[in-house]
Amino acid sequence: MSLSLVSNAYLDDASAKIRSKPVPWEGYQRADLITSEELALIKKVDKQPRQRIDQILLSDLQTYALLYFRLLKKLQRVDTMQCLLVLIADALSERIPVFLRTSEADPDLPFLPLLRALDTQDEFVQLKASQILTILISSDSTPLALQHLKPFLATLSGLVQGTAVNKRDVAVQCVESLLARRDCRQAVWGVTGILAGLIEILKHKPGPQMSYQVAFCFWLLSFEQNVAEQLDKKYDVIPLLIDVAQGAVKEKVTRVIVATFRNLVVKAPAANLPAMLVAKLLPFVKNLSTRKWQDEDILEDIQFLRDELNTNFQSLTTYDEYTSELSSGYLSWSPVHESDDFWKENAAKLNDNDCQQLQTLLRLLKESTDPLVLAVAAQDVGQYVRHCDRGKKLVEKYNGKARVMELMTHEDSEVRYRALVSVQQLVSQPWAAV
Repeated sequence: MSLSLVSNAYLDDASAKIRSKPVPWEGYQRADLITSEELALIKKVDKQPRQRIDQILLSDLQTYALLYFRLLKKLQRVDTMQCLLVLIADALSERIPVFLRTSEADPDLPFLPLLRALDTQDEFVQLKASQILTILISSDSTPLALQHLKPFLATLSGLVQGTAVNKRDVAVQCVESLLARRDCRQAVWGVTGILAGLIEILKHKPGPQMSYQVAFCFWLLSFEQNVAEQLDKKYDVIPLLIDVAQGAVKEKVTRVIVATFRNLVVKAPAANLPAMLVAKLLPFVKNLSTRKWQDEDILEDIQFLRDELNTNFQSLTTYDEYTSELSSGYLSWSPVHESDDFWKENAAKLNDNDCQQLQTLLRLLKESTDPLVLAVAAQDVGQYVRHCDRGKKLVEKYNGKARVMELMTHEDSEVRYRALVSVQQLVSQPWAAV
């Protein structure tokens, strides 16, 4: 495994400049910050050609692995930390196990000095330390130490959610690489900021490579049962991934998204098929099946999705479609919302199972921030009250009336209008005994 696991042009250019910068090693020795033995060792490799350094490391790698990390642990000046991180990164290459074994001499090594470097305000130090940490964690075959991973993931969370291009690029690559380890997936899943940051990146329509890397993160996460069950419910990721795939210009972006959908169906069909149908994945998959693909595996995944979605679509009644839309949390102006016939026939069904579907509808009305969802939900509340004798009192019981009235002052004009119509139904309908 090499540095190419996390590659970034800014890191490469900055590293080249740092290699030629002087570091006051003798001054550190005079100040008793490093020993004369450490000075002699570091001077052997300081500002030497890469070929000469490789020759020295070949005969004394363990000594230098310990030296680099011990110096990073005790020297805090930014330019010195930059130099040491470059020396470590240059030395890693195929020698990663030796650097991991530095823990045998000092339990703080190799991770603690790198984790401390993450707190530095210098961008290069923070990103170079992230690159090295990712390589070491990804290569370590021993059980994962959460005390090392958690602070690193906290840093990555901030970087992924930030707007600085280099920080976000490096952070996404780090997350992608860490997720290749199964024991990292649950830890990443537990960091809301990382998931929210990845979602926001996709919403802003990044380039093909970033779209692929973020989608790849979701694909790796989707292998975990609990993630597959909750991913769309928590982050509304299915319609977003469909949108990304529809706009993709690179086959690899579509391929990884289709593979993610397959995992979600295999692992948690009940949690994901309704949302996929509501988000119109079936017609999109039918369209994908007519295209020519270089990768034959994608055809198998497309056919699998088409068969599963078709089977579920054919078994759905109109009311099933409506409840699927409710459970997805992604309401849109499908015909049922404005169909008097649908509401005459089905309004009372929202009261089944202790008003489960009514409570879902009202929860969307209270929790959603999407103006489209709010407008459709307000419309549905009005239709429900109009066509269900007990509707007005039940909406009042579950605190829906106050929320609809609040929405009459919403910033979106369509939400205001639908809320007004719904309130008219709530205040004009006669009360029915419950």
